[in-house]
Amino acid sequence: MGTPFDDSERRVWAGSAAAYAIGFGRLCAHTVPWLLDAAGVGEGTRVLDVGTGTGSVAAAAGARGARVTAVDAEPDMARRTRDAVPGARVQIAALPQLPFRDGRFDATVGNFVLNHVGRPRAALAELRRVTRPGGRIALTVWAAPPAPGQALLGRAVQAAGVPRPPHLPTLAPEDDFPRTTDGLTGLLRGAGLVRAGCRPLVWDHRTTPEDGPAAGVATIGRIVTGQGPATTERIRRHFTALAAEFTESDGSLVLPHAALLAYGEVAGGDAEAGGGAAPGANRGGYDAG
Repeated sequence: MGTPFDDSERRVWAGSAAAYAIGFGRLCAHTVPWLLDAAGVGEGTRVLDVGTGTGSVAAAAGARGARVTAVDAEPDMARRTRDAVPGARVQIAALPQLPFRDGRFDATVGNFVLNHVGRPRAALAELRRVTRPGGRIALTVWAAPPAPGQALLGRAVQAAGVPRPPHLPTLAPEDDFPRTTDGLTGLLRGAGLVRAGCRPLVWDHRTTPEDGPAAGVATIGRIVTGQGPATTERIRRHFTALAAEFTESDGSLVLPHAALLAYGEVAGGDAEAGGGAAPGANRGGYDAG
């Protein structure tokens, strides 16, 4: 049974695939190669992409020769991925209940999906259930406090004096966890994963001012656009002023972002007893410059 947070997420993301693809989708795609490396996704890997969005992870996994299954709670997202990644098996499904047998996948990945579930610990237990013993799980979440580029729109909303609407619930305190390397590592270990770890990811996202207040995507986008044109315009003016420090001579924005990449293995595989390097260690780490 979903929480009020889950129900709110379903409403916020309904019918948003097209807008997501040109804005947040491009932003979130930065982390895909690191995510797949951490999960050990390669030729023949049976991989599950949870919260596929518009399919950037599924497409990249398929390009590596993986056997891809992708799910999303939003039908509009699932349709978009099904069209964009014809080699993937795409289904509509939401954490913490997935329609797969125990141990079905060699690797399970979720690119910024844990931000959008009301019961993260139950979600992790489900990801562990569908991943085989010795299989890898890799997840990204936004870091807290946010990087300057990620915080920009929220700062504009605050400067405009716009409160969070009461009908948009936050995660229940008992379900929340620290968005830090230690906090996320502890969450994975608490879910029973072994060899769990977490690394920061940092990158600059190049975009345009139009992808800020005008996009209307995700919870922050609904806050911007859901309270009338006058409020949206007031936020836009503050956004433009605050964005000056990130604006280049051609008018584009270069926004610093930061996320956390967490990974672990399901107990029972050969790797549990063998030690060895952390996932992705042979690729120079996970920090992006």
